Amino acid sequence: MCTRFVHNGNDTIVGFNFDIDLTVWTHTVIREKDRFYIGIKMPDGNYHSFHGINKNGNVGTLLYVNGNENGKYIANKKCCTISELTESFIKGAITLDDALNIVKNNKIVYAPDATMQAMLSDKYGRVLIIEPGLGYRLEQTRYSLITNYSVLRPEITKPYIVPGDDRFERADEQLKKCGDNFSVVEAFHILKSVKQEGIWATRVSFVYSVSENNVCYVLNNDFEHILEYQFKKNQDCSDISKKKVK
Repeated sequence: MCTRFVHNGNDTIVGFNFDIDLTVWTHTVIREKDRFYIGIKMPDGNYHSFHGINKNGNVGTLLYVNGNENGKYIANKKCCTISELTESFIKGAITLDDALNIVKNNKIVYAPDATMQAMLSDKYGRVLIIEPGLGYRLEQTRYSLITNYSVLRPEITKPYIVPGDDRFERADEQLKKCGDNFSVVEAFHILKSVKQEGIWATRVSFVYSVSENNVCYVLNNDFEHILEYQFKKNQDCSDISKKKVK
């Protein structure tokens, strides 16, 4: 379970809630010179960057989705897994235009061990939504939003909506009301309002400002203590913490 949005106003601001079952996956926040990411430990023993940000403004996230037959994993040179594509984007090995070219000319499939869909965005506020087996959409609108259900063909995953799970609707309603001055603080308000608890609790929430090239994040729904990772310009998140996300 996860929630991801991109808002384009005077600044392009990205928000992401990372919800995961700790009995299944091991994760950690990793801060490198060129990348900030939530590392997921894979069978190869390494922490992979399937959810994160590159200093060049690339932001990629994978969100669990109930799979469809046409998107199932195939070990074929003509196929590209959604996980490989997303990680290459976060690493800065490919641009959004490269990713678009890949989805146009290759079959995008799920990873061998998980059915996921992706949202990729760049520093210009362009967003590429990729749903294996269903297609893709490139957009640059006031805001883009995705959770754990298809946005390209909602009827496909509608039967799998968990009772009471209205994260998309609640986030959508709030984003509709946000203007050009949408801020990091407002982004955290939205993330807090759709946070998860229980087995699939929200473990990491991050907000990325393109103009500041800065990441502010919280761990385990502790929105009163906001941490910071600065790529370039200096920005103090202490003022955000003092306001507290209500």
